Amino acid sequence: MKLIFHIFRLLLLRKSIVSVALLLQFVALGQVTFTDSNLPIVIINTDIDPDTGLPMEIPDDPKILGDMKIIYRPDGSRNYMTDQTNPEFLNYDGRMEIEIRGSSSQALPKKQYGWTTLQDDDISNNNVSLLGMPNENDWILNGLAFDPSLLRDYFSYNLTRQIGNYASRTRYCEVVINGEYKGLYVLQEKIKDDSNRVNIEEIEDTDNTLPNLSGGYITKADKTTGADPVAWEMESYVGWTEFIHEMPKPEDVTPQQDSYIHSVFTSLETTTVANNTDLANGYPSVIDVPTFVDFMLINELASNADAYQISTFFHKDRGGKLRAGPVWDMNLTFGNDLFDLGFDRSHTDVWQFSDGGNEGAKFWTDLFENPMYKCYMAKRWNELTAAGQPLNYTAMSSYIDDIVEEISEAAVREQAQWGTVPSHALEIANMKTWLAERVAWMTANIGTMNICGDVVVPSLVICKINYNQGTSSEFTIANDQEFIQIQNTGTSTVNLTGVYLRELGISYQFPPNATIEAGQSIFLARNPAVFQAKHGVTAFGQYQRNMSNSSQALVLADGFGNIIDSVTYDDGLPWPDADGNGSYLALTDNGLDNSLASSWTTSDDMNLLSTQIFSPEPAIAVYPNPVVTTITINSDDTINLIEVYDLYGKLLHRILSADTIAELDFSTHSSGIYIIKITCPTGSKIQKVVKQ
Repeated sequence: MKLIFHIFRLLLLRKSIVSVALLLQFVALGQVTFTDSNLPIVIINTDIDPDTGLPMEIPDDPKILGDMKIIYRPDGSRNYMTDQTNPEFLNYDGRMEIEIRGSSSQALPKKQYGWTTLQDDDISNNNVSLLGMPNENDWILNGLAFDPSLLRDYFSYNLTRQIGNYASRTRYCEVVINGEYKGLYVLQEKIKDDSNRVNIEEIEDTDNTLPNLSGGYITKADKTTGADPVAWEMESYVGWTEFIHEMPKPEDVTPQQDSYIHSVFTSLETTTVANNTDLANGYPSVIDVPTFVDFMLINELASNADAYQISTFFHKDRGGKLRAGPVWDMNLTFGNDLFDLGFDRSHTDVWQFSDGGNEGAKFWTDLFENPMYKCYMAKRWNELTAAGQPLNYTAMSSYIDDIVEEISEAAVREQAQWGTVPSHALEIANMKTWLAERVAWMTANIGTMNICGDVVVPSLVICKINYNQGTSSEFTIANDQEFIQIQNTGTSTVNLTGVYLRELGISYQFPPNATIEAGQSIFLARNPAVFQAKHGVTAFGQYQRNMSNSSQALVLADGFGNIIDSVTYDDGLPWPDADGNGSYLALTDNGLDNSLASSWTTSDDMNLLSTQIFSPEPAIAVYPNPVVTTITINSDDTINLIEVYDLYGKLLHRILSADTIAELDFSTHSSGIYIIKITCPTGSKIQKVVKQ
């Protein structure tokens, strides 16, 4: 009776949408006697309350301190509560702080938790690997609220990773808190910036000018909870969608940062409503198309009732495009909804972005209605649902069976403890039937891939990679010496408009109308001034962030994300050793498959960088250099085009010409280094210019 009273009190205080009828279904049936499991066991004991002498109850906020042990036998065999005294079987044994998390789910007796692993001082974060996940300190215990299948979140996050996108890593476990069995949970990663989670640069409150102002950000469309204010609203076709800053936190975001990231979403809105597919100024220049396509496919496959309006995340790295994801909160999916409240929104025959409910901002519908975007969505869908692929129905059905087998005995205890899984077998059977119908409907209604089916990408090859040069007395910062060389191995000039580095880690997007001629090589450098000083070669552009000193994917793609070239290097075998020893990776032959370690060697001959095959340069003089006000360009040949870039690769001026002499006004430019590209009929010249 005390528990029921507590539930009603929560209901009144929170003005929750959860009904009394629904809450009564979740009243605990009784304490399960729990001794062992095929799953990892998480044991949490909160610190003693000095006033009561009892373990402290876990609040909504703030976090309270406690101890945690995770029992997991390394050989994967059965885990026992008695193992908590054996260090050999403890995956974690240390301090932590914990709080209740969630919104509507907080009114349920079975709580969900957010927690942080701490060092023994109870203050410092403790970055640790839990159950094989990468080191971090922020974690979640997902209580599987409102999901009688017990697998919708787990299934959706893992499908997302299988198709190549980051989603929270997950492990099933059973949880005991202060001696009481709490049931089946998913231990998972919290969404945050981290090289192994959302791999974006952390933005500081001093980053208020470009290029640092450009990222990184995590933004979400969501309902407000707690004290988080709405950053801005965007119109949908049925109402409004609220956007909230996730990173930086609302209390930390500066006016410049708020204005900048809002402007990115505004650009997305204006370009999509105008059906602008231009690679230089249309929506492909604003968003990473593949992540938006995959985000929509995962949410539409699940017919997520909350998608686009609630728990919808976006992220943007420094210098990079806006990306959709990670996916989150996938419990009202695959035919499931809050039926006791009269909701029934997850159907097999609707598009959730235009179902009259949680449609989200207009750009989702506008993207789908754009023929080119819809073509890429259809193309990706057909690719992912082919035999043997992750979204193929047979593959998904088999994967569901594997999950059910893993949690089968815990599901029985979950029902005995909470009464939320009356017939797990029936729930899974219904979900599979629903899924088969959904796949068939999407296949019939997603459209064709006629206009994007056979994309021809240019012959560009990543042929040199300097990811960790090492240091010397002259060049003391290793990161500043990084570079990538790209060569046009084709027979014609390539327009680089829209071409960008697609994979998170480093960011670069070529400026509009930049070109690379047949046989020509260009360099992208982390610090063009250092690159020039060391090699006597002018870098074409500057990428943002630094390459990993261990392993990283370098993916060169066109404006719609079609992969031109892809290399994932590694500092371990079988890759040649170019890690901090003065060497760089060099492709032994541009005709080889550069995704293979055997195609690469190492070199420390920096002279090779200045003897690559370039198109012949016309005789051009650029003076005075340094310049104060006006710079003169004098050529033996006719000047066709002059382009001025800053060191970050941003195009500042593009001037057409038909003369042999030209003058440029530099009086309004700030002091610094600029790159001038002069194009003539016989070739082009790239010149570094210093503005005093």
